[in-house]
Amino acid sequence: MLPGGRNSERLPRQVVTLAFLSDQIPSPFLSSQLSASLCAETGAETVLVRLQAQEGGSENAARLAPEPFLNGEFHYPPELQRAPAGFYILALGVRSEPPTVAGIESLIGQLTRRFRHVLIETRVSEIPEAWFFELVERSDFAYVFLNTTTEGIYHLDLVMQGERARHGQAVIKPVGCLGEGEQIDGFDLLAQKVAAPMHMFVRGCPKTDSPETKQQTPSSAIFRADVRRLAREVGGRLTGLALSSGAAKGFAHIGVIQVLEENGIEVDVVAGASMGAYVGALWAFGHNGREMEELARQLEGRWALWSLVDPVFPPRRGFLGGFAVKKRLMRTIGNARFADLVRPLRIVAANLATLERKVFCSGEVASAVHASIAVPGICVPITLEGETYVDGGIVDPLPVEILRDMGAARVIAVDVIPTPDRIRYGLEAERELARHNREKRWRLLRRALPSDELNYFACGNLFDILMRCLHGSQIRVAAASWPLADLVLRPDICDDSWLDYRHPGKFIALGREAAERHLQEIKSLMARKEAGLPEQAAIPMAIAVG
Repeated sequence: MLPGGRNSERLPRQVVTLAFLSDQIPSPFLSSQLSASLCAETGAETVLVRLQAQEGGSENAARLAPEPFLNGEFHYPPELQRAPAGFYILALGVRSEPPTVAGIESLIGQLTRRFRHVLIETRVSEIPEAWFFELVERSDFAYVFLNTTTEGIYHLDLVMQGERARHGQAVIKPVGCLGEGEQIDGFDLLAQKVAAPMHMFVRGCPKTDSPETKQQTPSSAIFRADVRRLAREVGGRLTGLALSSGAAKGFAHIGVIQVLEENGIEVDVVAGASMGAYVGALWAFGHNGREMEELARQLEGRWALWSLVDPVFPPRRGFLGGFAVKKRLMRTIGNARFADLVRPLRIVAANLATLERKVFCSGEVASAVHASIAVPGICVPITLEGETYVDGGIVDPLPVEILRDMGAARVIAVDVIPTPDRIRYGLEAERELARHNREKRWRLLRRALPSDELNYFACGNLFDILMRCLHGSQIRVAAASWPLADLVLRPDICDDSWLDYRHPGKFIALGREAAERHLQEIKSLMARKEAGLPEQAAIPMAIAVG
């Protein structure tokens, strides 16, 4: 039976190579699970091509060899095997004579005329062969599955070196396979230093000879979730949430997340800068919106804010160390690493030496957040792995582009940085309120107190001036990221009171209001089918204000 028809010709095609670097990873099982999940997510025609090494010569080898062989021109078989999950399977033998460029082009050309998604499974030899790179370069991208060992990193490095030597344009996405209960340790950092940063992880991955592999029945919920996330990326359904910087106004992110959760809006990946990184870390770790609100309201007490203050003497590089904030986060997420998180997270910081954007995707999450919230001039810069970092909002206050680079086809951005028009409106409203304020004795008492003169955080004083200048530089940078998102939510925040951590409730409410008001646009975005390749979705569907 051959699928395809006139309607299938109208859809964009997706060719993905599934490259396995170890015999210990159950490639047929993992490929089948990914194909089944892709069919369930998209309902589109999918074929899984299995390239199997086949030695020629013996009668037994000829009898067991899959047909047709992938040498020379590809000839489409009269019918394909169809799995119970709905995808098709095509087994091709690769003899000692390597596949030719013409054969690879013929294979891809014929299959993409009939299928929306073409997944090509292959094992990579210790020294990757030239035909493998030809295949990868003709794919939209390649998942490279590896064990989380030094041997896996070495093998990945050979693949990356081979592609760089060819000056190719292949998109290679490393995926680490972790067994049930296996710890990541420092693998992710080592992989990033030696070969390439990890794209994602598949946790709870069974061994090649395990019962669930033989029975094709995955028992681990986290394994199914991680495979499904890969399938959503392939199918153009991966959804990302970008959380902006904004100091205390970043509490509004919690309100948006609450509305998304209450309405079953599924978010696969999240990226944040500064306060957005802090909230994003809590959510990616597994805390829901209600739990995050409870954590935020712990700052409502009269003296609670001082628990975040850790003065540095002498204040040569900053007035605050920022370790108090890091310790508060670690009380909630501990020493969690990026690979331990429920959903993939990216955190933005600025390299103080080069002024380049640094995207953290490996190592300890709390340390990355610490770097992302280190406001220059106020907080001491943070040194990690020999590099010094400051607040991520300086270089990328609304990290939408990062989510696109991760493969997100749908991106919701939350920008809590007020524009000059909104700030002006807020100031005029405050002045009008002051004119009608009858509590003159209280005003006189406030003038008599030296609090504003002694309080560096007070409006118009040193820290306030620094923060206003920082936010002023972020307004246009954040706005430049709006066109990269499908939907931009801008809570109706009119004041520029960056230190108002004692009143998280008002910002959470504004975040909820913005998300609820534009809930229909969010649902329409989620209902959009076959979004196409992530790079094609570059024009915002709407910019939602208030």
